[in-house]
Amino acid sequence: MNNYRKTAVIVGVLYIIGTVAGILSMASSGPVREAAYLGSIAANPNQIVVAALCVLLMGLALALVPIMLFPLLKKYNEVLAVGYVVFRGALETALYIGMTIGWLVLIVLGQEYVKAGAPAASYFQTLGTLLLAGNETLSTVLIIVFSLNALMLYAIFYQSRLIPRWISIWGFIAILLHLTTAFLLLFGIVESGSMSTLMAFNFLILVQEMVMAVWLIVKGFNPAAIAVQTQLNSGDRK
Repeated sequence: MNNYRKTAVIVGVLYIIGTVAGILSMASSGPVREAAYLGSIAANPNQIVVAALCVLLMGLALALVPIMLFPLLKKYNEVLAVGYVVFRGALETALYIGMTIGWLVLIVLGQEYVKAGAPAASYFQTLGTLLLAGNETLSTVLIIVFSLNALMLYAIFYQSRLIPRWISIWGFIAILLHLTTAFLLLFGIVESGSMSTLMAFNFLILVQEMVMAVWLIVKGFNPAAIAVQTQLNSGDRK
């Protein structure tokens, strides 16, 4: 197994880990979306801790993807490869860390809210609302950042033919639908709690990434495309 074959397998596994962690984080954070969410958090702190850890795991797993791919992607388009590292490896990771901190702070706030006797109207609820709104804003920004870095990645994949072009084209279409959710949220057309609507727009990219992950694990990168680019790079150095 050559180095790029190993890279393909690792990247495929990282995609799967990130996706599974993301799904688990959404499932575990359900109590936060309830009307009396501070009381729910205080009663179910472990669920929120799991949600926060899953968000962090998702962020770390996906942050490793551009690091693993950069040595290969830069052979085809160094500008986009660097952009992909910056957007996915740095900006997206910072957003995941911010969201993780937000969940953990909500746990402390929920516990203090209960200790205060769960007053009907208090600064606890105001702070909780602000924190929750902040996390939802980070989620919207995350959609935009993720969409931009995904477009960079699929542009390189399409150009290089490292994976079948139909997967790259599928990725372009799916990520544009995913990006649409950010504008629906920003302009208040749908609420962040409208999970059915959001999932309808995000389902295509979810399936596409899993198909791509399995392809990378089973098939790896196109060896012919790597060989052609290696020859071109060797010719440029002569």
